[in-house]
Amino acid sequence: MATQMNGHACAAIVSRAQALFEDLTYSAARQWKAGAATRKVVGYMPIYVPREIVHAAGFLPLGILGGGDQLEVIHGDAYYQSYICRIPRSTIELGVSGRLDFVDGMLFPSICDVIRNLSGMWKMMFPQVYARYFDVPQNYRDDIGGNYYVNELAELRSDLEGLRGQPITDDELRESISVYNENRRLVRELYDLRAQRPWQAPAPEAYLVLRAGMVLPVEEHSQMLRDYLAAATQEERPKRDNCRIVLTGVFCEQPPLNLIKSLELAGCYVVDDDLLLVTRWLTEEVPVEGDPLQNLASAFLHQSMSTAAKYEPSLKEKGQHLVRAVRRSGAEGVIFACPSFCDPALLERPMLQHVLKDADIPYIAFKYAENSGQMQPIREQAGTFSDSIKLWSGR
Repeated sequence: MATQMNGHACAAIVSRAQALFEDLTYSAARQWKAGAATRKVVGYMPIYVPREIVHAAGFLPLGILGGGDQLEVIHGDAYYQSYICRIPRSTIELGVSGRLDFVDGMLFPSICDVIRNLSGMWKMMFPQVYARYFDVPQNYRDDIGGNYYVNELAELRSDLEGLRGQPITDDELRESISVYNENRRLVRELYDLRAQRPWQAPAPEAYLVLRAGMVLPVEEHSQMLRDYLAAATQEERPKRDNCRIVLTGVFCEQPPLNLIKSLELAGCYVVDDDLLLVTRWLTEEVPVEGDPLQNLASAFLHQSMSTAAKYEPSLKEKGQHLVRAVRRSGAEGVIFACPSFCDPALLERPMLQHVLKDADIPYIAFKYAENSGQMQPIREQAGTFSDSIKLWSGR
């Protein structure tokens, strides 16, 4: 009976997360904003922005991850050439179609030249909306890159104070850092569960639960994570003889949900990935004592994720994060799934493949777009990869 109840709880949580995922009008965020006249919503593109500062202002950080495979892009194609990734075009479509007409600000993090250009385009298209290209340091010395980043954080804080109409205090920042520390801890707990017992937290479910955090207040999302972890660990699910893989390259333009489902249907447990990196960008708790901006800057420099969109100061370290992810999660191989025309992912992939080859870690690679519809070739390729590992790798 308890198992059945946990199964119902899991299904209810995932159902809600899927409804949030499919809602391209952002109803949850609209309802949150309508709850008080002082509330504002600040959107951000994928990868990393310091959501703590947005939260400390009393605003809702809203993840804008493109339109996926549910949105027909009509107007967006007029703003960008065809030989770039799809996410900027679908983001433009969300804007010009009125789906983001309630958003008070937009942050465009340092991902690539396309997103940099999108930030300028947004300022021209929506001059009434606060928009900022949020840059990060390329130098990882505290006295150089650290000072630069503290100034960037201070400028963002000042901008949001202007939107708020009053200062953001250090105590408010410390409280927000504490709230996000807890959220990241729960996300890490979910990833630990996937690494240890991936059949208990299937990748499509875990992705939906994580993605709900892009549109919900962080406190509400943390409760969803607690509820899902409690239900998923108790539910009895069949263990399959699947290959354990790390999925990488999916840090910006999100793959269709059916792609993630197809990998597991093909016999691959996804035990680690770089999906929605903003949810766990900082790998350790940020101290709440002392200067909050200095603490955030230090955490970025010294305890943050590696990805193609982030400068890597050491060539010897290039790709080692992927090897560590394989070892840590007990994976048997790596799948590179890069969006078409994603310069950071596609330019870095040969270097990462070389590192994996030296470490004797099997890998395959394919490309996708957020609106990819035909999953059969991907499923067949992943299935062949899984079979080859099981049959011939001796793992």
